Amino acid sequence: RLRPPRHRVHRRALAWWRARALLWTAVPTAALAAAALLIEPWRPWLWPAAAAAGALGAAYVLVMPVWRYRVHRWETTEDAVYTAAGWLWQEWRVAPMSRIQSVDTTRGPLQRLFGLSTVTVTTASAAGAVGIAGLGRERAEALADLLTATTQATPGDAT
Repeated sequence: RLRPPRHRVHRRALAWWRARALLWTAVPTAALAAAALLIEPWRPWLWPAAAAAGALGAAYVLVMPVWRYRVHRWETTEDAVYTAAGWLWQEWRVAPMSRIQSVDTTRGPLQRLFGLSTVTVTTASAAGAVGIAGLGRERAEALADLLTATTQATPGDAT
């Protein structure tokens, strides 16, 4: 019987998602505000656009990480890797161990700043890889080791 995965991502994922959201929203807002300062004839349209972008960006920065943290879950069993992800569009994935082709761990600069990693499980599926973002570095490494050992011991050719 299907059930939601048990484990949450690391609590620091909230700060990581918030920092990413702030970067994505601050740049367009600042560009609109700078244009409003520099381009005289467009000021009546650019200031309200900058204010709207700032307000929407602030709402996104405050709401999205919390909502996303509530949804993101992961779990591994002897048979499969289970993930639930997203915030507006939510996705629940199950990757059978016999279908796993590779397991990768990545850490971008911002993730390293927060001590986080992403484990990507590539499967023989048209839907693509299963990602578990926002894990603590040590837990991600342990999970990658466990999945590698489990998939090597699982019969099947992952095709």
